[in-house]
Amino acid sequence: MSDYSEYTRRMDKTCEVLSTQFAAVRAGRANATVLDQISVDYYGVATPVRQLANISTPDPRSLLIQPYDSSVLKNLEKAIQASDLGINPQNDGRCIRLVFPQLTEERRKELVKQVKKYTEDAKVAIRNIRRDAMDDFKKQQKSGEMTEDDQKNAEKDFQKLTDEYTKKLEELGAKKEKELTEI
Repeated sequence: MSDYSEYTRRMDKTCEVLSTQFAAVRAGRANATVLDQISVDYYGVATPVRQLANISTPDPRSLLIQPYDSSVLKNLEKAIQASDLGINPQNDGRCIRLVFPQLTEERRKELVKQVKKYTEDAKVAIRNIRRDAMDDFKKQQKSGEMTEDDQKNAEKDFQKLTDEYTKKLEELGAKKEKELTEI
């Protein structure tokens, strides 16, 4: 019997990446994870926003970003404007406020499409991992490390594992879509 740990680790990583992508999908509520993809030039080094500032949510539709070092305020503002957030930062000289607009029906539909695309990309990644595993099983069978029956059993077991992960991805996608349509 072959060891699936490398493949299950890769499939788990695919699920983690999908969850990270979903967290960055802005859903009308203020969520600090939208800032995770933004880096700020801090003394010549690209630094994540979370390392430069305290981020709080004073109300459900806004984020308050208070930099630890006030000299980074302008660069922080520029980085947010340059990102694909689509929100104009309000700089009061001490902190930056991001106000998330209420989602329109059109924007919700765009976000749902984006979620579906992320889910489909993750499913493709899972299928690619399955293909790699199946190729590995065939190589092991040809080299005599595994019998033909063991190869067939390993392929069947791995297909079950693939189906479980695909179902998990679909559930994650459905949960995020529901979250977007309930706002």
